[in-house]
Amino acid sequence: MKLNHTTIGPQDGLPVLLVHGLYGQGRNLGAQARRLAETRPVTTVDLRNHGDSPHDPDASYAALAGDLAAMIDDLGGKVDLVGHSMGGKASMLLALTHPQMVRRLAVMDIAPIAYGHDQTRYVDAMERMEIAHLTRRAEADRAMTELVPERGVRAFLLQNLDLKADPVRWRLNLKALRDHMPQIVGWPEDAPRGTFDGKVLEIKGELSSYVTDEGEAALRAHFPQARTVTIKGASHWLHADAPDAVAETLAVFLGDGRDA
Repeated sequence: MKLNHTTIGPQDGLPVLLVHGLYGQGRNLGAQARRLAETRPVTTVDLRNHGDSPHDPDASYAALAGDLAAMIDDLGGKVDLVGHSMGGKASMLLALTHPQMVRRLAVMDIAPIAYGHDQTRYVDAMERMEIAHLTRRAEADRAMTELVPERGVRAFLLQNLDLKADPVRWRLNLKALRDHMPQIVGWPEDAPRGTFDGKVLEIKGELSSYVTDEGEAALRAHFPQARTVTIKGASHWLHADAPDAVAETLAVFLGDGRDA
């Protein structure tokens, strides 16, 4: 599948590929992209069933990793790879199954484990909204307030509402995400371990509970060389809470793409 993407920065150099999380879009990582693009080409991508990329009933990590592999082929065959949350899981699986395509891997606030939580309530909220009559973002926010009381979460989800479409629509493939939610919050049991020998960095939020001791143990079972950095004052959405700190952490870890 050909994914919608945007590339900025110089034309020369090893590209960086940034991969967003569930219900997100490539533009969510814009602050990090702009910082890294000061010295290197940087591509932000919309995963399948998100943003302006095609929809497909298959929302498995195998499918997401396959899409990323095709994207990397188009970018020259090798990248530095950065993924947040669901995008971090897809990136980890890609590095493990296609290690020759990745020089360095940065994972943002996610571990290669199955989580006990479920994100289906947000699908429920979006499906329950009456959107046909909406013309302004403020109206949409009011309509979603009872279903999703957290203002920040509403703002994040409403980025996916296309008010210019006729009829108004969600850019997300809500059915596919609902159908695959157990796999999305899970982790492929058949994922290989230890097949990627490049440098690996886990960036976790100080206020997040996504990367526990169990998660770090699982990370090192798959990537024994991984090290962890904590971003102070940041939640699971660390790239939004502390965009500059995350961008600088990535810039230091990834470097200019020329060394091993």
